Amino acid sequence: MDAPLRAFLADLFRTAVAAAHPASCLPPLLPPPPVGRLILLAAGKAAGSMAEVAEGFYLDRLKLDPERLCGIAVARHGYGRPLQIVTMIEAGHPVPDGAGLEAALRALEFADGATASDLVLVLMSGGASANWIAPVAGVTFADKQAVTRALLRSGATIGEINTVRKHLSRIKGGRLARYAYPAKLVTIAISDVPGDDPSAIGSGPTVPDPTTLTQARAIVAKYRLDLPTSVTAALTDANNESPKTGDPVFAGSQFVLAARPADSLRAAEAAVRAAGYECMSLGDRVEGEAREVAAAHAKLARELRAKSSRAVILSGGELTVTIRGQGRGGPNQEYALALAMGLAGMPAVAALAGDTDGTDGGAGAASDPAGALLDGQTVARAQALGLDPAAFLADNNSTGFFAALKDLLSTGPTYTNVNDFRAIVVDRP
Repeated sequence: MDAPLRAFLADLFRTAVAAAHPASCLPPLLPPPPVGRLILLAAGKAAGSMAEVAEGFYLDRLKLDPERLCGIAVARHGYGRPLQIVTMIEAGHPVPDGAGLEAALRALEFADGATASDLVLVLMSGGASANWIAPVAGVTFADKQAVTRALLRSGATIGEINTVRKHLSRIKGGRLARYAYPAKLVTIAISDVPGDDPSAIGSGPTVPDPTTLTQARAIVAKYRLDLPTSVTAALTDANNESPKTGDPVFAGSQFVLAARPADSLRAAEAAVRAAGYECMSLGDRVEGEAREVAAAHAKLARELRAKSSRAVILSGGELTVTIRGQGRGGPNQEYALALAMGLAGMPAVAALAGDTDGTDGGAGAASDPAGALLDGQTVARAQALGLDPAAFLADNNSTGFFAALKDLLSTGPTYTNVNDFRAIVVDRP
């Protein structure tokens, strides 16, 4: 095991996460208080920390009258933070639960009660799509859960998943803006999506939605999803089309990005160069099947070794896993397992793949691993324990593989989320 290279990679991961934490990126962007009430609505994995920072800014720094502040924040189970006034709810992710339903309904009530003198401040982060759940008429909560499970198992991209979910929701796809109108609406978001498209972050509850019912139906057909009859009917109902650009509910609203995957990658790039390595950044928009991307990255690492380079390959984005087995894991762990096989026997090489929110796939617990660490000896160590990496990969059991080697990256909640972070360090033997 190459301990020094692994320690360096762990430091890179911490650097990337710190660059996107609300404590450092949110305060400069918070708007001044309104004449009326400040209605704070937060959703996603960073919702607790974003609301915590916002409360500190308005109540402690600006001395806003507590009577003028209200709202609700909802984050994944285990990601809540202690708040002064705003109600904190923890809900299911990636499969929604009843707490998410309650949180969404209360957020819609707050927004619907806003007046022209109020400010509705929406703090968004990845995970909001599952945390804010409010099915359209005719679709039950159980139906919506079934849709989410089917989409997650299909291998659909996160963009495809959210296109379907937006057209089955009363809050996603710009619909929250309808409730907030005519109040002033400001959205501040931490992006977890390649390209930082506002309509994709948390399924864009406060911005125009470019996707359509027709596209949602095409995705269902593409993956041959067997969905409840109520869902099929809802996706053919023109009343469930989302609001588009030009709708007056968006007039005067603002959308600002507080942190992006690219910001975290840049922070890591600076640390790489400061450590004396060349940096090959593949960008923050890498997508694809985890094991296929890993094979391509292993090839790059071997090419760098052939050139005697001393370099680090960085990448972000969101990988997918098509589930065929019965094991446990997530995109980062599956990538790491496939990468370990691609780098087997290579000296002076190590890699880390982790989700910046602190959990990668798993059973939905805050204690689930964020990803995994590996090096050129990972496969040999596994084989010495009687483990067959290819069999674990075929069973989608990357968690079981890395748990046996004690190589899981377990960070706990980071209270932010700018998607996946991957780094491969190629040193000289």
